Amino acid sequence: MIKKKMILTAILFTLCSNLQAQDLTRGDVIKLIAIATKPLNLSGVNLSSVDLRRLDLSGGNLSGGNLNNLNLSGANLSKGNLSGANLRGANLSGANLNNLNLSGADLTGANLSGADLSGANLIEADLSGANLSGANLSGANLSGADLSLANLTNVIGYPKK
Repeated sequence: MIKKKMILTAILFTLCSNLQAQDLTRGDVIKLIAIATKPLNLSGVNLSSVDLRRLDLSGGNLSGGNLNNLNLSGANLSKGNLSGANLRGANLSGANLNNLNLSGADLTGANLSGADLSGANLIEADLSGANLSGANLSGANLSGADLSLANLTNVIGYPKK
């Protein structure tokens, strides 16, 4: 753990010495943390509206975080934990979310089109108004999930109810 922190500190120091403070965004810092630390543990953080598209965050822990309007399109979050997270309006289109724990997550109005949710835990998740068109829900557990007004066009798989 100490070695990872040293690596991250060295990366941030190098970047900061070459950039002005206003050039380094919250998204840039999160990307650096994701590269330097595996698995990522950002439980309870506020990443509202940050752009993290196409990042490999597999196995990461973002449970309980404020992730509304976050852009995770094309990202890999497989086998991670986003339980209880606020993902209202988040863009998860084309993301790899297989075996992801999304129990109790708020995905109201989220874009999950084309996402791989196979084996995902969506127990008690709020998917009202979410776009799930073309998503793979094979083996996903949707027990107690709210799918009111969700777009289920061309959804693949027959999840447990």
